[in-house]
Amino acid sequence: MKQDNQLLVITHLSQLISLVTGFGSLLLPLVLWLTQKEKVNDMDKHGKNIINFQLSLILYCIICVPLILCFGLGLLGFAILGVISVIFPIVNAIRASRGEAPTYPLSLNFIS
Repeated sequence: MKQDNQLLVITHLSQLISLVTGFGSLLLPLVLWLTQKEKVNDMDKHGKNIINFQLSLILYCIICVPLILCFGLGLLGFAILGVISVIFPIVNAIRASRGEAPTYPLSLNFIS
């Protein structure tokens, strides 16, 4: 396996594709992870963290929908999730460029 920090950075930043297209924040990193996890050192660890983060965001968004009826708490939840979904891929892309392990807050462990 080879060390490719640039591909790890691209994988983290690929989550931001939904800002341009409206979708793909789970699909693009999933494809990169599945195709490169055997070829690139640490891709498996980074990919699993990204997929767990994206699946957690989807779950939290689903939870926010009924919370809209509770004094608009769901709208606040959507705003917070929106900020988190932009900031942490960028932070973890910077960490990946330095060779550090990614950390995503509020991420549930769907894939271990």
